[in-house]
Amino acid sequence: MSEFKFPTEVVELPSKGLIYPKDNPLSSGQLEMKYMTAREEDILSNQAYIQKGIVLDKLLMSLIVDKKINYDDLVVGDKNALFIATRILGYGKDYNFEYKGTEHTVDLSKLENKPFDETFITPGINKFFYTLPNSGVNITFKMLDGNDEKSINRELESLKKIDKQASAELSTRLKYVITSVGGDEETRTIREFVDNYLLAKDSRSLREYMRTVQPDVDMTYILDSGEEVTIPIGLNFFWPDA
Repeated sequence: MSEFKFPTEVVELPSKGLIYPKDNPLSSGQLEMKYMTAREEDILSNQAYIQKGIVLDKLLMSLIVDKKINYDDLVVGDKNALFIATRILGYGKDYNFEYKGTEHTVDLSKLENKPFDETFITPGINKFFYTLPNSGVNITFKMLDGNDEKSINRELESLKKIDKQASAELSTRLKYVITSVGGDEETRTIREFVDNYLLAKDSRSLREYMRTVQPDVDMTYILDSGEEVTIPIGLNFFWPDA
């Protein structure tokens, strides 16, 4: 049987690879992905994966060509770029969504990565600086990757076992996002600061600032009316027959 070569495409990462260590293959700012096949459709229909909420992660892991890449090293914005590329390669560039009762079609191939200002960070280091506007405290923070998300989920599950009514997702995420407070990088200091001293106004300001500097795909869409909306990712994004 002759050797088949899968067609592939190179995806430009919104982060340009700048937030990854230089010895990480993601630091190239590019990632090669193969086109979806029947095998990937099997993944999308795997009920066990769907129930566990890991089906899309399994899909992307299957499509990444370089198996030396650790999927969990990807930050959220770069992962979003892979989701868009996968949808285009698997089911085409046209995506239909409904907004306020009206059907719209967006050309996903025209979506661009948000501008990422390299001056915000030192290349190779996932560290951003910010001064909380109300308390005046200087902090550093990072963009969460898959490893962080797993740790957060484990911690939230543990909290649920102690108190089923507990709802500490926001504060828990901030404890992983913030990497130093006033120059102190101790985990204990960061957790105590988030729990007892981080003002609600500063928490909101930090989250808004993170959205402005986070590398990501620009998902805005201009309606015929001129209204600007964020493209909603519905069930038919990866299941167009749904």
